[in-house]
Amino acid sequence: MAVLDIRIYDDPVLRERASVVEEVTDRYRILGDDMIETMMSARGIGLAANQIGLAERIVVVDVHWPAHEKRKKKAPPPLVLINPEVLETADEDDVQSEGCLSLPGIEGDVWRPVWIRYRFQDPGGGWHEKDAKNLEARCILHEIDHLDGVLFMDHMKPKERREIAGRLSVLRKTRLDSGA
Repeated sequence: MAVLDIRIYDDPVLRERASVVEEVTDRYRILGDDMIETMMSARGIGLAANQIGLAERIVVVDVHWPAHEKRKKKAPPPLVLINPEVLETADEDDVQSEGCLSLPGIEGDVWRPVWIRYRFQDPGGGWHEKDAKNLEARCILHEIDHLDGVLFMDHMKPKERREIAGRLSVLRKTRLDSGA
């Protein structure tokens, strides 16, 4: 497995709409493993392919990974979701602070449904339909947003976006200064 470079705010690939994976091959099993390694190395709970420079519809999610790391309790394995799509959402929303590996050090309040039903392909190509709630639902929605070129800050209120504008400028300058 490999740790991949994570693209930082204002990289154009973060605003691209990812293309559908037409055929699930071994490449996506390997990519999923590399994305999990990258996510865990960065201490995140989700990662979309856009964030590593690939505009393809694949995300990884693991809201349980600290349990894996500490090995104190058994946790479900990380999810590799290919071509994920939301089928249904709860009427009830909840607000929580979100962050993003592509916007390091920046957080903001985002309203999201507390429950979702979604479908996806696994790395073997099989289709599945599942429900997720609370943090897992939030994380899956956040990552699917990435696949659509949407960042969590796009969901924030204008006043809150103005409050983080200076930090976004610093991220943009840092990315440009690094030659990325």
